[in-house]
Amino acid sequence: MVRHKKLTPPAPQPREEQGAAARAPRADAIARRVSESFKTVSRLPSHARARILAAAASRIEAEAEEFARLIAREVSKPLKEARREVSRAVFTFRWASEEARRVVGELMPLDIDPGGEGRLALSKRVPRGPALFITPFNFPLNLVAHKVAPALAVGVSFALKPAPQAVGTAEKLLAILRGSGWPEDAAALADLPVPEAEALVLDDRLAILSFTGSAAVGWHLKSIAGKKHVLLELGGNASVFVGADADLAWAAQRTAWGAYYYSGQVCISTQRIFVESAVYPRFKEMLLKHIADLKLGEALDDKTDIAPVINEAAAQRLESWIKEAKAAGGQILAGGNRRGLLLEPTLIEGVPPACKLSAEEAFGPVATIEPVSGAPEAFRKMAESRYGLQAGIFTRNLKIVLEAWDDLPVGGLIVNDIPAFRSDAMPYGGVKDSGIGREGVRYAMEEFTELRTLVLRG
Repeated sequence: MVRHKKLTPPAPQPREEQGAAARAPRADAIARRVSESFKTVSRLPSHARARILAAAASRIEAEAEEFARLIAREVSKPLKEARREVSRAVFTFRWASEEARRVVGELMPLDIDPGGEGRLALSKRVPRGPALFITPFNFPLNLVAHKVAPALAVGVSFALKPAPQAVGTAEKLLAILRGSGWPEDAAALADLPVPEAEALVLDDRLAILSFTGSAAVGWHLKSIAGKKHVLLELGGNASVFVGADADLAWAAQRTAWGAYYYSGQVCISTQRIFVESAVYPRFKEMLLKHIADLKLGEALDDKTDIAPVINEAAAQRLESWIKEAKAAGGQILAGGNRRGLLLEPTLIEGVPPACKLSAEEAFGPVATIEPVSGAPEAFRKMAESRYGLQAGIFTRNLKIVLEAWDDLPVGGLIVNDIPAFRSDAMPYGGVKDSGIGREGVRYAMEEFTELRTLVLRG
């Protein structure tokens, strides 16, 4: 996922002596407002929360083109991809509106135990407490929606720290939420520098931390978050396997899109491509034709597929990784060049596993490709990564699908499509260095709540 500025862990000391809030008065004010508003929003009835979410969805939809152009300007996302993101955010809020009416508990007779005769246990889900949400630049509306919409659905007040490149998108969304009926103090914008934002992570008044970003920053924040319930949606170097029995035309088309859309600045962007040897030459030829069709240009041009990457540091890093792979014996089949922040969609063959383009998250328009003898070799190589977010396989063989589902250490397996596929309703999250916890509206609602049990004796 997107690289945040690396944070340096503070010297260990008792939490009550850290005085983080005193050193960061703006953070203290935000935490106080959000925590004080929690009691109000946590008691909103389901129908009221559903109504607010539905109203927000309608308002986002009504301002879709404004949102899309704002996103394109702020984070250099191609306009057609920005429009797709806004459409997804509308769905996310509408689905959360429906799920807000379905926050249910359970009734359990306790006479299953001789000591429990005449008793019933009832459970219900209650919000854990106020939340801190930290989000990256690459989906400045919908990745915020993945946290905010479930929070509204269960009655959780929150502070939102957006990426510094995308503050305008966050401000516009929060204004819509307030205009839809969500209390002003229950949605605080925490546009703060890193030390002050870190004070919010340390603040025990906030009971939940949900972070989307780089592995280095995410695991550091978890280490200092104290008693918070922590969710981390981190990065990956997603892989795909193309079997000899696959629909090669479909696989090549989707792989080209999945590797390079939004210049690969997506945590489930296709980065490593493994193709069964019997069809490798044919698939590679198809893939290169699709790559050649991608249009480079400015984000606000409707025809653009590949826009400039987010900043000079990212461009320089990607250029150095490409040079490293080439020096190690990799052959550049497409791209490999950059003009300022604009990198050509790059495909490299034969990249050794120790190279950064194989082992780390590229987060740019670069992918590697290599032949494999079959699914067992592909799955072994796919599993060698320290990441485990999502993977894709193209095959008609159900046995291979079930083996992959059992054996691949990833949070999600996408069959006959790319790892970049995501429905905003499905459970989503990773294993290993890709994070902990699950997003997706209903699953985030479960993360933001906890069970409370009542036992009745007749």
